[in-house]
Amino acid sequence: MPRKTNGIVFELHPGPKHDEEGRPLLYARPASGQKKTMKQLDDFCAEYRNLQRGEMERLFNLFLDVAGDWLAQGYRVETPIGSLAMKLKLVGEHSDPDKVTGRDIIYNGVEFTPSKELIARAGSNREGFRKKSGAVGNSQMYDPKAMEEALRKSLAIGYTSVSSFMHFSGLKRDSAQKFLDSLCQGEDARLRRRRNGKSYIYSPRTAKAPEQK
Repeated sequence: MPRKTNGIVFELHPGPKHDEEGRPLLYARPASGQKKTMKQLDDFCAEYRNLQRGEMERLFNLFLDVAGDWLAQGYRVETPIGSLAMKLKLVGEHSDPDKVTGRDIIYNGVEFTPSKELIARAGSNREGFRKKSGAVGNSQMYDPKAMEEALRKSLAIGYTSVSSFMHFSGLKRDSAQKFLDSLCQGEDARLRRRRNGKSYIYSPRTAKAPEQK
């Protein structure tokens, strides 16, 4: 069967759930690196949508200025692609609404609800999907031999960091830190973690850790 050459490229990643044999269940997501920039959008609209070059970028900046102010005032902003609204967080545990005041509320980001039109257009793909070649993303995390070898290489200088372990293991940052942190836990922990500026360094518990900067 000929290999599919069109369609949206997707990649597979292990999820938190496991099958009966203990293997992580997979989930799919669009392949990383598939993106379009503001400049590409602006250039496309100038070339094919009769806009002046730079006009699309100016419109986005204008929208950011106006909509940002409205969101900051607590308004929901409705657009053809969806609506945006401020998200709030109630700090602490409360059950009596009469005791909640404005001091208990903090800003917690922005929520975006896509419009039906945007959902329909985004799902209008007619070419199907094709799998990205290579191993399942972060699947090496479940290969003890691969992780042991990556750890050995990254500790060659006596200690390692998340960035260094990412290089040798091929893991993404969150997974690399999760793995290293797991080796720092319990009575038989293999590693110790020390803060180094804004990051952490990891060293074998049997060895003296580098002095903190």
